[in-house]
Amino acid sequence: MKVATTVKEVREIVKEWKKEGNTIGLVPTMGYLHEGHESLMKCARENDKVIVSVFVNPIQFGPTEDLESYPRDFEKDKKLCEQAGVDLIFHPEPSEMYLDGFSTYVDMSGLTEELCGKSRPIHFRGVCTVVSKLFHIATPDKAYFGQKDAQQLAVIKHMVRDLNMDIEVVGCPIIREESGLAKSSRNTYLSEEEKKAALVLSKAVFLCEEMAKKGEKNTAAILKEMIALIEAEPLAKIDYVKAVDAETIVPVDTITKPVLFAMAVYIGKTRLIDNTIIDAK
Repeated sequence: MKVATTVKEVREIVKEWKKEGNTIGLVPTMGYLHEGHESLMKCARENDKVIVSVFVNPIQFGPTEDLESYPRDFEKDKKLCEQAGVDLIFHPEPSEMYLDGFSTYVDMSGLTEELCGKSRPIHFRGVCTVVSKLFHIATPDKAYFGQKDAQQLAVIKHMVRDLNMDIEVVGCPIIREESGLAKSSRNTYLSEEEKKAALVLSKAVFLCEEMAKKGEKNTAAILKEMIALIEAEPLAKIDYVKAVDAETIVPVDTITKPVLFAMAVYIGKTRLIDNTIIDAK
């Protein structure tokens, strides 16, 4: 496994791989890797070569968010990547990705204005910009993203379509801890008491799925029960709990096609997300 820190190194390696006729899978991450990331790498192994980017992207953090405290452990990340059969890690400094005077961004309207976009207004501009740059640098055939960040997955797919990028975006299932809590780098912020409280997110997801299985089609009825469950947890503070079209992220009233039930909830000071997609069938 190789580690590259510059754009030039990645391009030289990829050029050689492509000369040999290899297909390339890319897994973009912000590091502090866990089993959820590992599952993306395993999916990416369907390609001949796998690249993992490890880069805490500063332009997707707001001024009051956790950029400085975001967990980092590159040595641990390297071990996990090696065990997962990764061929190349791209681990640049911010100065390598954003040169002096950087002023070009990839922005989007519509999909980015609901859910996380409401409370984190610059977030998706940062995500789209860095992912677009990674796509241009690594030129992968396929890129892999987790369903836990369902809005991000929809946004990236939309960006690829809108900008005619020759890349297949692959969504991979949420990986959960045995308790049900969705795997997240931010789970490390939680105390033991907060970890127990955080289970309210997955409980709300499972409640949603159970109601849908029993035939409930009215999203307001499902959301009401989910919200009541979360609000019963003293350490939980809701940012949002919503039902939207899984592709367009537009709010919907009735389950007639795939609907994304998504939430962002503060447990103490830590903002966690979870979701499920309910199909009309």
